[in-house]
Amino acid sequence: MIIQDIIKEIEEFAPLNYAEDFDNVGLLVGDKNAEATGALVTLDTLEATVDEAIAKNCNLIVSFHPIIFSGLKKITGKNYVERVVLKAIKNDIAIYAIHTALDNQYKGVNDMICEKIGLVNRQILIPKKNSIKKLLTYVPKNDAENVRKALFEVGGGSIGNYDNCSYNVNGQGSFKANKNANPVIGKRGTIHYEEETQIGITFPAHLEGKVLNALFKSHPYEEVAYEIYTLENTNQHLGMGMVGELEEPQDEESFLNSIKSTFNTGCVRHSAFLEKPIKKVAVLGGSGAFAIENAKRAGADIYITADLKYHDFYKAEKNIILADIGHYESEQFTKNLLYSFLTKKFSNFALILAETNSNPIKYI
Repeated sequence: MIIQDIIKEIEEFAPLNYAEDFDNVGLLVGDKNAEATGALVTLDTLEATVDEAIAKNCNLIVSFHPIIFSGLKKITGKNYVERVVLKAIKNDIAIYAIHTALDNQYKGVNDMICEKIGLVNRQILIPKKNSIKKLLTYVPKNDAENVRKALFEVGGGSIGNYDNCSYNVNGQGSFKANKNANPVIGKRGTIHYEEETQIGITFPAHLEGKVLNALFKSHPYEEVAYEIYTLENTNQHLGMGMVGELEEPQDEESFLNSIKSTFNTGCVRHSAFLEKPIKKVAVLGGSGAFAIENAKRAGADIYITADLKYHDFYKAEKNIILADIGHYESEQFTKNLLYSFLTKKFSNFALILAETNSNPIKYI
């Protein structure tokens, strides 16, 4: 098995198309065609992580956070990023990062947080825009069913909790083949009219290549007429953060103490209590100040995230409790999520959960 085989499965689970524009995801260091000896799954890639990979004969590190975030103009080992890259290259170790592609995955980072808290009725907090596309194509009436089936088989026609969805309109198409054409129907130099079906489907943006490949393979025409649009609709199964409900309301202090215990954090920084039970909870792993207003609009009683600044807490405005549990603490279970997914896909391959603690923050 080569490294690309592992990457392919990761990207089926969390397509890179859905990573945020500012992010740096994918294979950051190494040769994707190298034979894989083992994979170390981690939250961060530090020098100690590379050392662990070497000791455990893993030539692939699957990391949540990217060690290279902005461009490197020099690699001289003057800082921890450059030292990690140098050590990985010297030891033929590939580094792959998934980051916000997994943040935006429905069964990703934030779903794991919800699972640890015990939230039910989960929904995406900030649904992803520009992630749904629409295909229109025109097919001879007798071939329409075969084309629809081919599109459905690769994931076309999926809308929320429904699949095999399409809209079909019958009409008449016309065309005239020139002397260089090889028409399946009609004759060169003669206008031909054909009873056709217009097929319309929506599909997730990352499946565009597969959808078009299925269309071209199943369509009988030499030249396939089709249109693709990006829709304004938001994707309710893709996006940042989550909001859900506790099965039973809890008082504020007890709930925050349980959060502190569950996430093993040195402290929970929070805004003022509202003196009412907590029922609806919004979460966003990592730096989540940007989603405070989304959490408020969702009607959450509390918003659990990390990296809130002093003035961010004023935004609670007695409408919500803002709770900062720490960046590492909010995302610490992500490596378990990746490890669990990969072990199901590669049951006979050396997959190792990293033991290196990469949290740079200590509590006294």
